[in-house]
Amino acid sequence: MGRQRAASSRRSHAAGPGAVTLTGRGGVVLMFGAALVCALLSRWLGVGLLAGAGFAIACALAAFATRPADLLTIAVSPPLVFFFATVLAEVADALGHGSLLRALTVGLLTSLASTAPWLFFGTLLVLVITMFRGLPANVRELRGKLVGVRLFEKEDNENPVRWDESPTTTAERRLHHGDVD
Repeated sequence: MGRQRAASSRRSHAAGPGAVTLTGRGGVVLMFGAALVCALLSRWLGVGLLAGAGFAIACALAAFATRPADLLTIAVSPPLVFFFATVLAEVADALGHGSLLRALTVGLLTSLASTAPWLFFGTLLVLVITMFRGLPANVRELRGKLVGVRLFEKEDNENPVRWDESPTTTAERRLHHGDVD
């Protein structure tokens, strides 16, 4: 018990006093929430720069605040988070228009096209930050876990059910299947 407290104490002091650490899920939620809020504000205020810049800042904050063990989760999440935040913001914005499908389609395509450079910048920012924080170690650990998993190799025991030659007479069949009376 004493060792656990000492290790916990060392970890909290190593992170710095008052430092915030997030799990991988927490970092994804931070990115999604900030991207959604910034996308909505961008549409309502008419400031196109706000959606992309808010997403990039959220990506950097999530990459810095996520604990080292969950960096792989943060490194692969920005494109999907960006897409879902943009879709949800467009759905919320398109609700008041006459044709929901038309407004959603045009708005989504326009929004994705105009903020795509920010998506690339945010993703690149996350990758650079996580590389310096320990992402290669996480990739090596994952590779080590996957070494034993053989996905596409042919298995030695392809057909576990093997049929022996069937007996020719009914008496042999009864003896073969009738061990229990």
